[in-house]
Amino acid sequence: MARSPRIIAGIVAVALIVGAAAFAIVWRPAIAAIERPAPASFDPAVVRRGRELAALGNCSSCHTRRDGQDFAGGLPVPTPFGVIFSSNITPDTETGIGRWSEDAFGRAMRTGVNREGQHLYPTFPYDHFTNVTDEDDRALYAFLMTRPPVHAVARPNEIAFPLDRRPIIAGWKLLFLRRDTFQPDPAKSAEWNRGAYLVDGLAHCGACHTPRNALGAERASAQFAGGEADNWRAYALNDRAHAPVQWNAESLYAYLRNGWHPDHGTARGPMAEVVSNLSTVPDSDVRAIAIYMADVSGAAKPERDRSAVLAQAEPAPTQADPAGAAIYAAACASCHESGRPLPYGGVNLALSSAVTSPDPRNLANIVLAGVPAVAVERSPIMPGFADSMNDAQVVSLLNYLRTRFSKQSPWTGVERTLADARRTQTALLQTSAGPRNAPADPSQRDQP
Repeated sequence: MARSPRIIAGIVAVALIVGAAAFAIVWRPAIAAIERPAPASFDPAVVRRGRELAALGNCSSCHTRRDGQDFAGGLPVPTPFGVIFSSNITPDTETGIGRWSEDAFGRAMRTGVNREGQHLYPTFPYDHFTNVTDEDDRALYAFLMTRPPVHAVARPNEIAFPLDRRPIIAGWKLLFLRRDTFQPDPAKSAEWNRGAYLVDGLAHCGACHTPRNALGAERASAQFAGGEADNWRAYALNDRAHAPVQWNAESLYAYLRNGWHPDHGTARGPMAEVVSNLSTVPDSDVRAIAIYMADVSGAAKPERDRSAVLAQAEPAPTQADPAGAAIYAAACASCHESGRPLPYGGVNLALSSAVTSPDPRNLANIVLAGVPAVAVERSPIMPGFADSMNDAQVVSLLNYLRTRFSKQSPWTGVERTLADARRTQTALLQTSAGPRNAPADPSQRDQP
């Protein structure tokens, strides 16, 4: 019996140690509020650089509702765990970041903890922003603190218990948040390293283009192997890419600069916003991204040469759906077989990644919504068929395009995919008419 008090004391001591360790992992102190800095206190050159960095990070697209004011938050971000609403990052002192110091902003970027000490959900990609330099964080802070303040109260997230308890996020960080920063590869060129810094850091390309595990973290072993974003397929960017013609640095650069490429098609869905924002950044940064991603894609493969793909684009007529063939001939062929170069003619569908993709989501989205015209820009245009085709007709068309223009296996579940696209197209198939953070001088934008 004499040993019982010692056993109990040992259990209590272990419990206290575990509790203290858990508290140390979860607890973060608040950082004192400041008076909102005067916009004139920031160096204009630093603000301009911050504008470019915000465009590279696609900040406006996530922190602006479709009908809202710039950077005022409130955009719903669907996740497997519920809906998270983006935060107000204007310098409003009550509902935004107007009372955040530069240190508070830097902590949020690097560790995903807000000024009050609360852990932020990783829909804010701080797992990439750990790579951003202090200098770039400083420029981003200057840019955001010189935006017009917008009073916009945060909408509560729609996440079920216990995931709605923010201390749980600390456990996620313990498992998945890497604290190391970007390290240049001395064996690579300066352009390659610049591209790697942007892609793996502020541009956070892997957030969409990398599959995630059951806990919502990117699978490090499958970087750039393809993912999902807003009911669109974010294509693989590594050597497993399904593009009929392999990407190279020049085609990637042209696509990212102009939003389309004749050997690959046009940017739609979330990627259209990315391209729109990139149109405002220095040409050198876009080219650096293209050089790095082309290297990630791997060496060119002869069977994915443009001429080889087009030579194999004529399957036997018996392989094609007759109903889909008739719809294609009536609604699509006049543009896609016109011979006119992009953007005035349709892409040769044998070259389309949407047709050769592992699933039909992107093609269904494009057929329904089309490719709307963008004001004052020379870009591809395609009508949407959501109102003029019924579900059976769209399914027949999708199946025909898959068989007629690719060597891939037929899709399964096309009817279910189409139903999902019909349900979500109003909210998710929006296209920006231009970047929200465009420079005041239109000549700074690179037009195709």
